[in-house]
Amino acid sequence: MPKISPFLWFDTQAEEAANFYVSIFPNSKITRVVRHTEHTPGPAGSVLVVDFELEGEPVTALNGGPHHQLSEAFSFVVHCKDQAEVDHYWDKLSEGGQTSVCGWTKDRFGLSWQVTPDALLEMITDPDPAKVDRVMAAMMQMTKLDIARLREAYAAA
Repeated sequence: MPKISPFLWFDTQAEEAANFYVSIFPNSKITRVVRHTEHTPGPAGSVLVVDFELEGEPVTALNGGPHHQLSEAFSFVVHCKDQAEVDHYWDKLSEGGQTSVCGWTKDRFGLSWQVTPDALLEMITDPDPAKVDRVMAAMMQMTKLDIARLREAYAAA
């Protein structure tokens, strides 16, 4: 178990969200479900905590009630090797949620995701500031990131 792992607060949808996430990512699974007892504030037998793995990384989801909401202040980055992966993760994660600019989407549970092609990270670390500026300008016009359009901006003279 790593020393640090994400802990996500949901109102009542922790188990539903965890099942949704593990259905999208390979090498993912539910590892434990902790239920309320008569000595906890929720209904006895209902889900309190769900531990799961996404791509082998541990995550915990809590049904903590409506006191705190997920926000863009915390997000998961999904590193994608090609456009097919970008399309797959974007389509799955944004379904029923809300899309935003620059490859950001909020899923139907309110968790934010950055669906990011590895090619973008390579382009924006180029030593040529003009190339980086063109790629950033192109990215700012996109919701789902389009690798071909980013490469066009990168290669423009």
